[in-house]
Amino acid sequence: MNKSELKPAAVFKQFANINNIPRPSKHEEKMIAYLKSWGEEHHLDTRVDETGNVIIRKPATTGYEDRKTVILQSHMDMVCDKLVDVEFDFDHDAIETYVDGDWLRAKGTTLGADDGIGCAIELAILESDDIAHGPLECVFTRDEETGLSGAEGMKPDFMTGDYLINLDSEDEGEIFVSCAGGRNTTARFCFERRQPKAGLFFMRGQLKGLNGGHSGDDINKKRANAIKLLARFLYQTMKRYEGVQLAQFHSGKLHNAIPRDGYFVIGVPHDVKENVKADWNVFAAQVEDEFHVTDTQMVWAMESCGQEDVIDPLVARSFVTALQAVDNGIYAICQDEALGGMVETSSNIASVHTAETTADILSSQRSNVMSNLDNMCATIVATFELAGAQASSSDGYPAWKMRAQSDLRDTVVSCYQELFGKQPVVRGIHAGLECGLFSERYPELDMVSFGPTLRDVHTPDERLLIPTVQMVWDHLLLVLQRIPKK
Repeated sequence: MNKSELKPAAVFKQFANINNIPRPSKHEEKMIAYLKSWGEEHHLDTRVDETGNVIIRKPATTGYEDRKTVILQSHMDMVCDKLVDVEFDFDHDAIETYVDGDWLRAKGTTLGADDGIGCAIELAILESDDIAHGPLECVFTRDEETGLSGAEGMKPDFMTGDYLINLDSEDEGEIFVSCAGGRNTTARFCFERRQPKAGLFFMRGQLKGLNGGHSGDDINKKRANAIKLLARFLYQTMKRYEGVQLAQFHSGKLHNAIPRDGYFVIGVPHDVKENVKADWNVFAAQVEDEFHVTDTQMVWAMESCGQEDVIDPLVARSFVTALQAVDNGIYAICQDEALGGMVETSSNIASVHTAETTADILSSQRSNVMSNLDNMCATIVATFELAGAQASSSDGYPAWKMRAQSDLRDTVVSCYQELFGKQPVVRGIHAGLECGLFSERYPELDMVSFGPTLRDVHTPDERLLIPTVQMVWDHLLLVLQRIPKK
């Protein structure tokens, strides 16, 4: 299969066009302009709100004027990540895609199918002249990935529909009816740098090749976190040998991604440098054994490097101890049987970066139970405060609670059964969806979320399962035909 043979052709045409447009989170200006121009060129009612969200309205086709209005919603921004050895400018370059069997991938970068494929489905429906549907409102929100600020800034009168179908899910055959709320927690250690003690040998330890992934949807897969592994080695080394000094620690890029690579720079006494190298090799083998199922491509490197000024040793020890101690991964599983053992509460240490006088840590907490989200954030803040850091949590975004009765959910499920002869999975998702914010702003809005299968989103391994796009397309078109009357 080559790209010209991808089905449905109308969707993949739109996706190719979208991937020519740079759209990093918080820098979606080119995508906003494209959508506005596109809607106007197709003579559709097109509006951009003060936040940058775009809505394109399409009247009902003949015979469907009496149906309830459906909102189709996707976010226009994408997570921008690449392999460390790939040259790519996300502010200017087009995403290069290729077909790998049944999967569509990008060359060394994130694919942008999260949520470019949702946007493409919306545009394909808007452009069509042979799809039966009632009144439509196609909504494209900005900055979903780094703060949900598009949905947060949306005014209550921007959308007017009765039902909302969010096209930002990643498992075909699963209908999502609930999502986690989330908050970010930051911590800062302040210090003075000083010249290292005489007789130190400087070493750079690097780890790469982890699978990483989405810090919500992939947290249940128990994948390795590069920050936790590097901190673990540093903690052991500082406990074992006197006089080890830390100069640099860098890992992670995004609040919603599990860190997949990183490095540190340390100075060690000359008489233990060979011991530290041997410890590194032993540690690498042990960790590879621990994660032999989830992370099979780890690459470890330890090499000598030039001397640097070091972080105040007392602060460095507190910093490393806090990273060793802080919670990471699954904290609690949902007690509600209807949600099928989904992760309820989790935390992900997302990025650590040292500068001249500060070390900054960013983490992400999620929960379907807002009181437990508060508790998880307080636990993270307390850990860093005990270590002497300044720490705080953001306001975050709310959870989306499952409705006891949902006409839209019933329609979506019955259409799936009719098309594919099997029952879809109806469940919640541990990742955050904009539906949480919509449920606050539009409390009467009946919502579901579904989409084609994606894997390893937020990483350069992101890929889209091509056959599932056709399945979602067929499913969505049948749903639009079966929407109840007003």
